[in-house]
Amino acid sequence: MPKATPPSFHDNITEGKSIARQYPRGMHIDPHAHEWAQVLYAVEGVMWVEAEREALIVPPQRAVWLPAGTVHSIQMLSAVDMRNLYLHECKITHLSKQSDVFEVSKLLRELISTITDIDAKGDIDEEYVQAAFGLVVLELERAPRSSFRIPLPAASESDRRLEMLCRAVIANPSIAISFEQHAASAGASVRTLSRLFIRELGVGFAEWRRQVQLAVAVSKLAEGVSVSNIAREFGYLTSSFSDMFRRELGTSPTKFQAAKTLSDPDKELLAAASQ
Repeated sequence: MPKATPPSFHDNITEGKSIARQYPRGMHIDPHAHEWAQVLYAVEGVMWVEAEREALIVPPQRAVWLPAGTVHSIQMLSAVDMRNLYLHECKITHLSKQSDVFEVSKLLRELISTITDIDAKGDIDEEYVQAAFGLVVLELERAPRSSFRIPLPAASESDRRLEMLCRAVIANPSIAISFEQHAASAGASVRTLSRLFIRELGVGFAEWRRQVQLAVAVSKLAEGVSVSNIAREFGYLTSSFSDMFRRELGTSPTKFQAAKTLSDPDKELLAAASQ
């Protein structure tokens, strides 16, 4: 698997910093943390982000807030055009100390793009950039949060068998592989793993796998993969998959059109998906 190196900052900037990078599908950034708080965002493409025992699916309607020191990793589920902001702690003392996922308004999207474009050119108007970062902080304060996230076992604390099973499901969330088969591969009984799921993740195996399927489905729909192909990959009939998708997210998968998911935020769709 190709890997990328996270950025590091060693200068005296007191307002903020930005970085624009492009990554191919499949690129992985290993677990790391920054001394500055981060707004992790992609104007195109879909990311799978793991932070604080949660997996977050991040299409362009959403971004991730990562307080300084938050260990996180990133997997590119498609080609990604990333635009990240890094904010100095002196400007964000009133913002959340926990990682979060939030919806990106048109204003915030343009602010992030403008700041990264100015930074890339190197012709920086300090007064203008300072005002832009100030608006970013204001937008972060009022941005709606998303509850669509997947609990993960703590790698250092959890039973290794549970972590092994979870990674296997993330790699292949098809219902064609039964819980019993996953349990056998992990070297534990169904009863033991059922207990571990409830104790450490707060949900049963079936519900947890369904969350993974929905997250992966959203990323594939963002790339324009057909509903029937996604349903087949997960072991569903198309109608059964559509029913499950609508029941869980409040809208049909056909409404997750590639053009909207990749470039034009749809607030009604996002509101339904976050409930």
